[in-house]
Amino acid sequence: MSATKLFNLSGRVALITGGSRGLGLQVAHGYGAMGAKLALTARKADELASAKAELTAAGYDVFALPSDMAKPETIGPMVDAVIAHFGRVDILLNNAGASWGAPAEEYPLAAWDKLIATNLTGAWLVAQAVGAKSMIANKGGSIINVASVAGLRGQTGAMQTIAYNTSKGGLVNLTRALAGEWAKYGIRVNALAPGFFPTKMSSGMLSVIDKKIIEMTPMGRLGGDEELMGPAIFLASDAASYVTGQILSVDGGMSAV
Repeated sequence: MSATKLFNLSGRVALITGGSRGLGLQVAHGYGAMGAKLALTARKADELASAKAELTAAGYDVFALPSDMAKPETIGPMVDAVIAHFGRVDILLNNAGASWGAPAEEYPLAAWDKLIATNLTGAWLVAQAVGAKSMIANKGGSIINVASVAGLRGQTGAMQTIAYNTSKGGLVNLTRALAGEWAKYGIRVNALAPGFFPTKMSSGMLSVIDKKIIEMTPMGRLGGDEELMGPAIFLASDAASYVTGQILSVDGGMSAV
């Protein structure tokens, strides 16, 4: 197989949670450019409609419907609708996420529960549904969990995002555990661990500690508009056919120091 074909996603169906903006939308553009059919889901219907229009204008085949990772009752019907529309799911990018900052000693239980439900439980339920309803029967697929460098380390006192770090750390080990269990079905499970990218979710924190974050990053800058796209394509494609259970940091070197 040629190197070009290794990265080709033509004919594959990619389901992207949190696909209406930020890193999810960035990766959707990458998957579409490589030939994949796109299924997008997100909580806000208006943002989802805008993302669908943008991707359709770029020439991609897009199906979009809202769901909320913090509400388990929306997940199964969403996966069913994607399979009914496209017939299968070959790639799952578990990207939907939330964050909340507060000192650990004052951290509200409601915020903790929301982040664990959205970032960890929701990701697991989507993976479980996609596996049970499509990938296992089709004897293959690629699940990519968007974790974070925050799930690989503790945190500085300035960040105060204990539930976010905890949920992303759980997602890291969910990736490893599921990779081990589902390899027998030909399903690969990996994770991306982005560093700091300027997105709507990160804007509040970056407005306060962006200089500190840049100082902590050996490359001396934040992530760019296309810099998660390539790693996400790699893990979804045949170029990564012997890669499973791995955490790929995309962080400008932050996790290396």
